[in-house]
Amino acid sequence: MFKSMGLVELNSVARGIMTADDMVKEANVELVLARPVCPGRYLIMVAGDTAAVKRSVEKGLRIADEFIADHFVLTHIHPDVFPAISSFVIVPEIRAIGVIETYSSSSAVMAADKAVKAANVNLIDIRLATGLAGKAVVTLTGRIGSVQAAVEAGSQCLAESGLLLGNAILSSPGEEIKKQILM
Repeated sequence: MFKSMGLVELNSVARGIMTADDMVKEANVELVLARPVCPGRYLIMVAGDTAAVKRSVEKGLRIADEFIADHFVLTHIHPDVFPAISSFVIVPEIRAIGVIETYSSSSAVMAADKAVKAANVNLIDIRLATGLAGKAVVTLTGRIGSVQAAVEAGSQCLAESGLLLGNAILSSPGEEIKKQILM
């Protein structure tokens, strides 16, 4: 599994495509995601060893220049984050549900990583920007105490940045909501 993840979010699709190409040529990283997202932004996510990811993101920042909307490098990323971004998560049982809503894709990934490291929870989904007007949503499940701790940790890491839109905890979600969450 990958040790680190880097993300660059741009305000230009054209510059985003060029930036993604240069980022993967700069270092030995895997291009996890490179696509347009709402509202007219371009999201690039790379993964690999820490040094390569840092080098790739630094190159991306130089190329993206004035079109940078947000960026980060996360080291020692929790292994559940990548599958949740790709929606390849099989959750054996939904118990309590926690939701963290953010103003940017990168902040959602950071919140998800903090949340899943803080408590014994399962990430269900990390939905990034598309169809959300640029916002992002982290959904997780577990025992109520764990969900509360995870949502608090994920939300707290964004408190100072102003990128937290809100959160919710459903201690005993109904079957219809559970079905919708898993769709």
